[in-house]
Amino acid sequence: MLQSLTTNWTAWLSQASFGQIALISGSMLVLSNVFMTWAWYGHLKHLADKPWWWAALISWSIALFEYLLQVPANRIGFTQLSLGQLKIMQEVITLAVFLPFSMLVMNEPFKLDYLWAGLCLLAAVYFIFRA
Repeated sequence: MLQSLTTNWTAWLSQASFGQIALISGSMLVLSNVFMTWAWYGHLKHLADKPWWWAALISWSIALFEYLLQVPANRIGFTQLSLGQLKIMQEVITLAVFLPFSMLVMNEPFKLDYLWAGLCLLAAVYFIFRA
């Protein structure tokens, strides 16, 4: 059953459009970034009273789920996106996930610098995705 599912998925991927691939890959990268943001920064608030090695073990455990999404997302994306396109998409997603996390979870204030960084990333998106 797993082999037929893999075969069907591979066949579908080979016929999927650029937009479909970008959407699937991007969605998986959003989810992976949620895990990675928690792994990288969640311990600063929620495990501040624990030893660093305990925070590292918890962070690595969370990061495992990030990699279970990130690796297939990049493999799927690389079927139609260039490596540069994948990287810029990842950076945009990282900022889009980090901003709400920093404000809602870590109670950091919004800074205008986030807007400027976002505009710079939009310029990067334009240059890397233009034909």
